Amino acid sequence: LFPSKITTEQQSVVLVKKLLAISVSCITYLRGLFPESSYGTRYLDDLCLKILREDKSCLGSLQIVKWIQGCFDALEKKYVSLFLISYKIQTKFPLLLLTELYQFKFKYKKDGPQMDIISNKMNFVNKVCSEEVKKASSLLIHKLYLLMQNLRPLPNDINLTMKLLYYNDVTPEDYQPPGFKEDGSPGNLLFDGDPVNLKVGSVSTGFHHMKVRVTTEKKRVGTVESRLLQKNGPTEISHQGLDCDEEEEEGSPKISCLNLAFSQEEVIGPKKKRKVSEPGKLLLEGRK
Repeated sequence: LFPSKITTEQQSVVLVKKLLAISVSCITYLRGLFPESSYGTRYLDDLCLKILREDKSCLGSLQIVKWIQGCFDALEKKYVSLFLISYKIQTKFPLLLLTELYQFKFKYKKDGPQMDIISNKMNFVNKVCSEEVKKASSLLIHKLYLLMQNLRPLPNDINLTMKLLYYNDVTPEDYQPPGFKEDGSPGNLLFDGDPVNLKVGSVSTGFHHMKVRVTTEKKRVGTVESRLLQKNGPTEISHQGLDCDEEEEEGSPKISCLNLAFSQEEVIGPKKKRKVSEPGKLLLEGRK
């Protein structure tokens, strides 16, 4: 399922793409978004994985596959810093509120893995690194599956959206991945209910670093291992807050709960405008 070794940047890209595709497939399959025909079957050790495929009989899953491929383009170019998947619900006000948010944060290393100067055996070091990377990848997928199986069901009628945030210093202003367009929505993300942050895991190859986090309603979290929970998290989120440095991330992403005494326009956005893309919204009605 994963590359036998990860000693080059290209092998690292392949691994990160597979991790992303498996993760998105898990998020949609175990949340009951699409029919069984939209998924193929693969195995990771003793874990049966359901992987999204191009199912022409299901336009929703077909659209998600195209969006993932658009994210792949931004990954290959080292532009994307954050990939967001969100489930939103429609309120009686003309407003969509977040009910679940998945964050995939990416970092890129220019130099790649370093040689062990003492042993002077680059192949040995790379072999060890490859095994550790595969172990971390497997652990991340297992933890994500465990989390999805312990989350209570989503509302019947929801909107699914995806967003890409970029590293502004290297991304051309006019760049848009296939299937995406410039995001014109406000920078703040309004959350419905009492949010809780869950740390799923991270994988570092020496060329790429990928971190996965989930934010959902507190009442929707079932029996989840306590180490996944992020305690004492702040209560506000914006695109600026999501794209923070490693040291700043320890406090968890910031989420803004809905306060019906205020309008959406009264929520203050980030001072620095981030480049953001979105492909559109996918309405999922009458799911079974």
